[in-house]
Amino acid sequence: MRQIIVGTRGSSLALAQTRQVVAHLKEQWPDSDFRIQTITTRGDVEKGALKGDKGFFTKEIEEALLSSKIDIAIHSLKDLPTEMPDGLELASITKRVDARDALVGRAGMKILRDLPAGSVIGTSSVRRKAFLAAQRPDLMVRELRGNVDTRLAALSSGDYDAIILAAAGLIRLELRNRIDEFIDTALILPAPGQGALALQTRADDDISTEFAYSLNDRDTDDRVTAERAFLAGMGAGCMAPIGALATLKDGILKLEGWLSALDGSNLIQATIEGDSDECEELGLELAQDVLKQGGKALVGA
Repeated sequence: MRQIIVGTRGSSLALAQTRQVVAHLKEQWPDSDFRIQTITTRGDVEKGALKGDKGFFTKEIEEALLSSKIDIAIHSLKDLPTEMPDGLELASITKRVDARDALVGRAGMKILRDLPAGSVIGTSSVRRKAFLAAQRPDLMVRELRGNVDTRLAALSSGDYDAIILAAAGLIRLELRNRIDEFIDTALILPAPGQGALALQTRADDDISTEFAYSLNDRDTDDRVTAERAFLAGMGAGCMAPIGALATLKDGILKLEGWLSALDGSNLIQATIEGDSDECEELGLELAQDVLKQGGKALVGA
């Protein structure tokens, strides 16, 4: 019996979602031995990524995978660059939890649309900052970094009126009760792939790839493939103010994509729909549409 080593970051959220994945793997493969190994990434020790920085939370995990120190890597898909290192492959995408962002606020500060002018919002995401600036320029956005516990604690300090996080992280940490509002995607469009987990393997490791693929969710895969194709087509990297969200109904995939100036002064929004079998092509086509609408100047293309 081969032992399968599953690699992940060591944050409470990364460990929680990895334990959930490993539990599903054990259900599918009860005679196999799975062990979790935590890996420290640059994103865990440095204060923040530079604009356009790739692999900030994934590079060290991918290096461990390439060197056979681990067999399956688990990533939050929104952190995983669209360019895959040689020798690695995206083996599966698990069923998405909730793609939306969530607002957690102090008393009387529970709904984004209703927040008074001048309210202080905590987030470190360039996407959330830009979309907030475009949609609610009357709000004050203040930098807020750290893991989920750190950010929730910062809200209690009184320095922020509300904070914005990915809903999926709170759900996976069993903190759904802390969510005051699932933010309308008409106000803030999620990051491409947000709410989904990626299982990455070595291209020549057929056993680990088979294990990982057993958890693949086809609908989620089609949706996030379109979203990540849109991101890749923009040529801007995962740190650009880009949002994308695909929905799927009766085999028809609808993809919405946003690109904003960093200060929110120019927000480009576009949609496309077509057969889900053409999910990647749809994402790339939508990216070209946004670039033609003035997006080239915003991404420096």
